Amino acid sequence: MSGHSKWATIKRKKAATDQKRGNLFTKLVKEITIAAKMGGADPGGNPRLRLAIDTARSNSMPMENIQRAVKKGTGELEGVTYDEITYEGYGPAGIALIIETATDNRNRTVADIRHIMSRNNGSLGESGSVSWMFHRKGSLDVPKSAASEDTLMEILLDSGLEDLEGDDETYYTVVTDLKDLETAKKALEAAGIPFENAKVDMIPENYIELEADDASKVIRIIDALENNDDVQAVYSNMEISEKAMNSLNE
Repeated sequence: MSGHSKWATIKRKKAATDQKRGNLFTKLVKEITIAAKMGGADPGGNPRLRLAIDTARSNSMPMENIQRAVKKGTGELEGVTYDEITYEGYGPAGIALIIETATDNRNRTVADIRHIMSRNNGSLGESGSVSWMFHRKGSLDVPKSAASEDTLMEILLDSGLEDLEGDDETYYTVVTDLKDLETAKKALEAAGIPFENAKVDMIPENYIELEADDASKVIRIIDALENNDDVQAVYSNMEISEKAMNSLNE
């Protein structure tokens, strides 16, 4: 929908001025450790680890930190054991939220999440209360200056492309099945087309459009959740108009 911003687009725009991501390396280390523990230390045979390492390197994480996290995951170095727990709930204006965490203390994490939700007009729901609205997909962003929509379609149609979203002024968002994300990355690399933010995503079936006031409340609760060290990712079905987005940026 031209003139609207979905949550992935909103998050990308926020990131340009958002300086509250001092815990980013902590989250990346956790993901690498968990991926290595689950699938082994070889990125070539462990797609989750390969994606985690690519993400870490794109965020300038030193290679020694990456290698240490891998060794902790495989048990070569002593390290913390993390449990992956997903919480579901609702934010202001009935927006659905999926909160993915990695924690070494379940009781602390659920208490923190519950506290953040209640302080920001949100509420936790039962397992399955909102996850049915979302589908786990692969996604990546391609600068619109790098290729036309027709070119991307031609390159990616045989590489697992499921959707090509062009709502954002600056980027196309490529959506694939999870198993095809690496294939899409390789196809773009072979064509010399740059991309960013290759990741696993939770994409909602439908979005709820919010005006600036409600959108700011939802962004506030998502910020609070993302600033918690145990939270790895937050997904939402929020969409706002460009007019409302501009109002938020003022």
